Amino acid sequence: MTTTATPLLQVQDLRTVFETRAGRVFAVDGVDVTVHPGECLGVVGESGSGKSVTFSSVMRLVRAPGRIVNGSISFEGRDLRGLSVHDMRRIRGRDIAMTMQDALTALNPALTVGEQILEVLYAHDETLPKGRLARQRAARAKAVDMLELVGIASAGDRLKYYPHEFSGGMRQRIMIAIALACRPKLLIADEPTTALDVTIQAQVLELIADIRARLGMSVVLITHDLGVVSEYCDRVMVMYAGQVVEEGPTASVIREPLHPYTRGLLQSIPRLSLRGQKISPIEGQVPDLIDLPPQCRFYSRCGERIDACRQRIDMRDLGEQRRARCIRLSEGKA
Repeated sequence: MTTTATPLLQVQDLRTVFETRAGRVFAVDGVDVTVHPGECLGVVGESGSGKSVTFSSVMRLVRAPGRIVNGSISFEGRDLRGLSVHDMRRIRGRDIAMTMQDALTALNPALTVGEQILEVLYAHDETLPKGRLARQRAARAKAVDMLELVGIASAGDRLKYYPHEFSGGMRQRIMIAIALACRPKLLIADEPTTALDVTIQAQVLELIADIRARLGMSVVLITHDLGVVSEYCDRVMVMYAGQVVEEGPTASVIREPLHPYTRGLLQSIPRLSLRGQKISPIEGQVPDLIDLPPQCRFYSRCGERIDACRQRIDMRDLGEQRRARCIRLSEGKA
């Protein structure tokens, strides 16, 4: 990992809400994110914790009834919230790319995979020649290169195939190829191994790691799997109920989790070394994001709660790049 004084992506106090008939849903509530050049940041948490909405907000892809109500989003020093729709479209795909959870629904079934890669190249690749035929030849050559980069054999022929003609793992690779077509500086991979078997999951993750190393690209890996994070990510950010509850270098967080929620996630992972020992799930449910309590959001599920937890809890800087949101840390009891 390359860490510099200037982050590639800097998000501060981000708040994204969804206006519903039942009330305002606080999907993302005061989230800070920092991603450095060449770094891989893992983002973990249960479904509904705000992971995907946070980075959809970064891409400005949140649509009504959702909207960003507060916060700054800076990429290479540029304020993304202040950009026009046209300027933001130029950044998407060229500088920041995002792969969605389900490749089958994310890809257009009516277009060949070649047409979908070419669409990105024509929209963003300023290195293509100006002449029509030369432009088409250069774009097609780059599309073939991208399919070969993600490990698809007979790439020239496969450009003519439609998404339904590929397996789940191959479709995931194609979606990554589309995202990487213009060599973005930041790839946001949202659950890139959803619905894939274990062997294919490993292949897709190794592919992302290999391309990251070759291109010097930064990666945000959104996942439920702490095992994946421990193997591929430099830092990890744990989210719960729309907030970040812990953040730090992956090895430190896995070895010594500071927040009870992070410990709960780790304790719920099956381990072959602990045969005969029962898995310890986190009891209870995530709080209603419409009617949030004015206390620690993990309070109702936390086995370590005390009376002092019945208040708003802010993130605490703990040194050595560690941060966590727990009142007990100030007492030395967490």
